[in-house]
Amino acid sequence: MSYQEKKIFVSIISNILIFTLYTLYAVNKAEEGSITSASDFSFWGSFILVLLPVSIVAKIIIHIVFIIINKIATNEDEPSFEDELDKIIELKADRVSLYMFFFGFILSMIPLVTDLPTYLTFLVLILFGFLSDLLGRIAQLYFYRKGV
Repeated sequence: MSYQEKKIFVSIISNILIFTLYTLYAVNKAEEGSITSASDFSFWGSFILVLLPVSIVAKIIIHIVFIIINKIATNEDEPSFEDELDKIIELKADRVSLYMFFFGFILSMIPLVTDLPTYLTFLVLILFGFLSDLLGRIAQLYFYRKGV
């Protein structure tokens, strides 16, 4: 497995782990009664605004730990350059990710124009934000394996 594939695999696992742990934390906080109802917009806004920096910091820490463990295990340094193949794969994976997020954004507008609860808009945005990142990483791994 190449360095890029290992890095993507660690990113997929960390994304799932971070999102799951933070969601469980937020749900427990909601069940404790810190919000009045599921339609409390300040809860959903704070959920998203806290998830972003928590996710960024956790990903940076996990990436640093990955580099250290990979260096110890394989004595392999992180590549100091990106070639054209890496850039093409990243662009193709970003396109897949953006399509997924755009689809989720369109779906998130449905509760706003129907009689569905408005908080479903936030749930769909959060879910498809996570899925778009996950699908983008999976696509990147697929393109590395396939050889574009």
